[in-house]
Amino acid sequence: MRNTQLGTIATLTASVLMFAGCASTPAPTASTATPATAVPASNANLAKPNTGTTAPSQPVTAAVKPTGDKVYFDYDKYSVSDKYAAVVRSNAEYLNKTNGAVELDGNADERGSREYNMALGQKRADAVKKALAVLGVKPERIETVSFGEDKPSAKGHDEAAWAENRRVDFVQKSK
Repeated sequence: MRNTQLGTIATLTASVLMFAGCASTPAPTASTATPATAVPASNANLAKPNTGTTAPSQPVTAAVKPTGDKVYFDYDKYSVSDKYAAVVRSNAEYLNKTNGAVELDGNADERGSREYNMALGQKRADAVKKALAVLGVKPERIETVSFGEDKPSAKGHDEAAWAENRRVDFVQKSK
């Protein structure tokens, strides 16, 4: 009976260790967590008019180029933070005043499996698409693509490079 108990304990311990090592992405630590915590932007925050930090809205007749073409994300997250609401709003205003379309390229850093990063890049692109749709951009004018970890903008293996690679790029298209 004692051998059976020891065998059971050994099997359980091995199983726990095996599953603990199977995580596709490491848990954020003090060295890997993004310094600023992002609060998901609500639809109300996205719909607020530009004030102070970006150029004021132009009259409906003018199509001013967007103020930014990237939205960055915290580690393992896909919510658009309030920090990038002005970028989304600026692109929405531009798209609403033109006949153009946009491709949203979702990206992830190198940590995690290829499949996980492809899915995360897609979730990020879809989150930006939803935010643009809330601001009146017709969904059929927005295409989403995920590149996962395949198109890094920063070559490196540290938090600075990873933070640069966790993004959605706006690629303006003519319709």
